[in-house]
Amino acid sequence: MNKVAFTSRNLYLQVLLILVLILLVALPFYTSAYNIMLLCNILMYIIITVSWVLFSGPTGYISLASAAFFGVGIYTSAVLGQSLPLPLVIIIGGLFSFFLALLVGVITLRLRGMYFSIFTFGLVELVKHFLLWWEITKTNTRGRFVILVNYIHVFYIMLAIFLVLLLIAYLIRRSKYGLALQSIGEYEEAAAHIGINVTLLKVVTFAVSSFFIGTVGAVMATRWTYIDPVIAFDPFYSFMPVLMAIFGGMGQLYGPVIGAAIFAYLEEALITRFPYHYMLIFGIIMVVSILYLPEGLIGLLQKLWKIINSGRLAVYREKRQKRGTGREQENA
Repeated sequence: MNKVAFTSRNLYLQVLLILVLILLVALPFYTSAYNIMLLCNILMYIIITVSWVLFSGPTGYISLASAAFFGVGIYTSAVLGQSLPLPLVIIIGGLFSFFLALLVGVITLRLRGMYFSIFTFGLVELVKHFLLWWEITKTNTRGRFVILVNYIHVFYIMLAIFLVLLLIAYLIRRSKYGLALQSIGEYEEAAAHIGINVTLLKVVTFAVSSFFIGTVGAVMATRWTYIDPVIAFDPFYSFMPVLMAIFGGMGQLYGPVIGAAIFAYLEEALITRFPYHYMLIFGIIMVVSILYLPEGLIGLLQKLWKIINSGRLAVYREKRQKRGTGREQENA
């Protein structure tokens, strides 16, 4: 009975995902340009958040370097976008972020806790100020102009990156490498003692997650006319994925997706209505999420579902008990 229910639930989920995918593919044909650009922004945050969770979720290493990899992708698009086709620029932006993450991971992933977080955040500031110094002192300029790309093309590219990322994240979670990452997060010394190469696994996973952040940076740069190091390496892109992942919940793959989608929409609504206070509102939501939603929205929904199911089960047992009592009285 349980096996049949589990199979039916998986079938319904697959059908729902296919319907959502068809809806997204057809969306540009029946909605406004504003909604498409808003969806591009939401997909950007979802990709960054899921990429962050791919590494930081199971291992417990809180990386604040997302803005560095995002900015590398943006600058790759700004520098190479005039001479190379966009798909190639996107791949190169992801590879630059991948190799930067490999270098940083080899140096820093022997650190743990707050030391790793501080170093990764310092990387963002280091790259940003180095580029500022280089542009001002060596090229006598600040920033670059970016070749714009049609927003519909941007939307479909972002959707493709999102689907590839979801597939890779799903396969990693279901593989032995996903179990190894979870063991690192639970007890890293024990994982090392049973033969897992914890440093190599952490470095490679960190680099893979950074690749997708770099690709989305290269795509999103084509929506902006002008970029400079302050815009490209904004620390906002380091802290928002953490907040979105905590809010959505990291226990399931769809938790960060839901959290990022809600927060990306909230950002758009709050910036237009409360341009000077929206960061304060985000901070309050983060504090409330950490204190009262340690497992995120998904954890809360799962608890509510268990309560509802337990109530239904209790009612069902009570009815069966009454039926059994009635039959015994009839037989008597």
